[in-house]
Amino acid sequence: MSILWTIIIGFVAGIIAKLITPGRNEPAGFIMTTILGIIGAFVATYLGQALGWYRADQGAGLIGAVVGAVIVLLIWGMFQNRSSRVP
Repeated sequence: MSILWTIIIGFVAGIIAKLITPGRNEPAGFIMTTILGIIGAFVATYLGQALGWYRADQGAGLIGAVVGAVIVLLIWGMFQNRSSRVP
């Protein structure tokens, strides 16, 4: 059940992160944004568990998932910009 909860939180976090992240370095589609938000929620969950912020059976909350999603969106934007400059 915790994986399903992380996916739901990641979906919402992806939408919020897209609104927060500045610039044009965002994924174009709604589906890609939510996928990156879900990835960000998983990153926040496992990073938080590794650092001892969360218990092993506990997932990241909405704020942690949004922070993870913003980080993933910024990293995605760096790679998108780099690949668009290469001929």
